[in-house]
Formats: sequence, structure tokens, C-alpha cells
Amino acid sequence: MACILITGSGGLIGSEAARFFHDLGLEVHGIDNDMRRYFFGHEASTAWRVQQISAGLKNYHHHHIDIRDREAVAGLVAQLGPDLKYVLHAAAQPSHDWAATEPLTDFGVNALGTLILLEAVRMHAPEAAFAFLSTNKVYGDAPNELPLVETATRWEIAPDHPYAACGIDESLRIDASTHSVFGASKVAADVMVQEYGRYFGLNTACFRGGCLTGSGHSGSELHGFLAYLMKCTVIGRPYTVYGYKGKQVRDNIHSYDLVNAIWHFFQKPRRGAVYNIGGTRSSNCSMLEAIGLCERVSGRRLAWSYSDQNRTGDHIWWISDMSRFQSDYPDYRLTYDIPSIIEEMHENNRFRLLEAV
Repeated sequence: MACILITGSGGLIGSEAARFFHDLGLEVHGIDNDMRRYFFGHEASTAWRVQQISAGLKNYHHHHIDIRDREAVAGLVAQLGPDLKYVLHAAAQPSHDWAATEPLTDFGVNALGTLILLEAVRMHAPEAAFAFLSTNKVYGDAPNELPLVETATRWEIAPDHPYAACGIDESLRIDASTHSVFGASKVAADVMVQEYGRYFGLNTACFRGGCLTGSGHSGSELHGFLAYLMKCTVIGRPYTVYGYKGKQVRDNIHSYDLVNAIWHFFQKPRRGAVYNIGGTRSSNCSMLEAIGLCERVSGRRLAWSYSDQNRTGDHIWWISDMSRFQSDYPDYRLTYDIPSIIEEMHENNRFRLLEAV
């Protein structure tokens, strides 16, 4: 039976992908050892999500494997062998703040773990299409050099700039900028995924995501800002906005829309492809705008405060230009925008969040 291997299968994208590809009739093998709990604490644990998909998907098989365990990863890929048609590598240490506390762990998970998986696929399933969840942090803080204009609720790029219409494309440089330790480890992984496509001929793609979101996110203070923002609004927890007057802009792509994009790639794979992927101009917001939406949807006031100290390497303005991806896959369309994402988060999670308080 044709199968897919998903790393980080208890996380936001991994669990969305497990359901998506299971519904397509594939046998789904998931790798997740709940490192998110180690990174961010009990509230960020993915155990609840793993339990959901394990109970709800009859052809889902869970493997409690550390992505850094070379023998275990190679053994599983060898076991799946020619039946392995697709690999979605979503396992990661995702926070640039946390990475600074344990750089060796961060690099081991993000860079070495990616290399271990790539090599296992090259040796045992070289025909499989390999999609890697990279990040826009590979560009470091180069976006902060763009000419920005301050408005009442957000920073916005100067209207005469080439990025004004569609956002930031893949031509932006990745060197000579501050990435954070996390960004640097993801650069290493990103380049290696490209190299296994270009040098070894594997079908690989890097999806350089902005903010990935959805109701399946185990949001924490250090990662998953939109999910954590809604969580704080619902349960009455104080929230701190860091820097840029709260007007920093992010595009947000729903987990379903990202997984659907990856499915388009799987059906027509390329070698060493690189794509910026995000909410584009159709799904973006500033921090202040997100707070207002969470309050309106939940009917609650958020107790938030402001710190002048921005996070190192944080972007002031990021909107993804997906023109390259949409040129290669013209049938692809985004289906969620910011209001619908926030409404879904509240509808699906409010009772679970309140029960956990």
C-alpha cells in the first residue's frame, strides 16, 4: 500500500497532513516524540493531538522516534521501502528565542535531523518526493531593511517598492543578516534539502513558511503567536507584545492550505525547489489587528502589555509572495483568511482551553 512518512506528526502541520493524506487513501506513518513539550512545557505538548489522530485514523501508524536517532530513522524508512511515496518533514525546534538557550539541541533537531532523514530516503526510498518545512527566518532580518511606512495599526511597505503588490519573493538574500540561532540551523537544513535534490537527484522542495497556524496548533508564548494569542484571550492570561509598537505584520497560512500546497508538489515534484509560502496579501495582520480580532470573536478583552524590546532577528513586516509556487502549480488556491482562521480557532478550542485552566 502506498504510504507517506510525516515527521512531527503531532504538530500543527504534521497532524493536519496525517488527516489530509489518510483521507486520500494513503497509509500514514508518523514520527513524533513530543519534543515540543520539552521545548515549551506541558501546555505545548502534542500528546493530545497524537491521541486524536491515532484514535481517529485507522491507517495511521505512530512511531515514537527522535529525529536525531540515525539508526531508528533509517530502519523505519528501510522498512517502508518502495511503498514510501512521499515524505513530509515537519519535525523541528521552531523558536528562535528557545534556540539560544540550547544551540546544540536546536542544531541537532533542525539541521542534523534533516540530514539523517534525507540520507535515509536517499538510501532506501530515492523515488519518494520530499517536502521540507523551512522558514522565512532563513532570510534573517534582511526584510527589516525594506522601506516601511507607519500607519495607525501596522507597518506597511512603501507603495512604490517592487514587493508592495505581492510581498517578498525568493530573491531576497539569505546572508549578511542576523538570523537567530534557530534561523541559522534552518538555513543549514534548507540548503541541504536543496543539495539532495540538485546533487543526488532526489525530488525535494523547501517551503519557506511565514506564520503557520490553525486550530490544531499547541500555541505557546515562544511559538505559534496567533494560537497563543487566542488562548490568552479566552482564558484571561496576560500577553506581552514585544517591540515595533505592536504594528509588526505577519501573513498567516492555515495548516490545511499549506498541506494542500505540499500535495500539489507531491503530484508534480521537482528537484531542489524553493518556495516562499504564506498567507500572502489575502491573509495577513499586525499584532494590534490580531488582538482586536481575537477580542471581537471571543467577546473577551485581552490583558496585554507592551515591551519596547523586540525579539532578536524578528521581522517588522513580512508578507510572502507565492508567485513562483503558483506559476509551477497554477491550480492551487488559498482558502482561509485571517478572520476565518481566528473564528475556527475559537470555535474548535475554546472549551478545551477553558477546561485546562
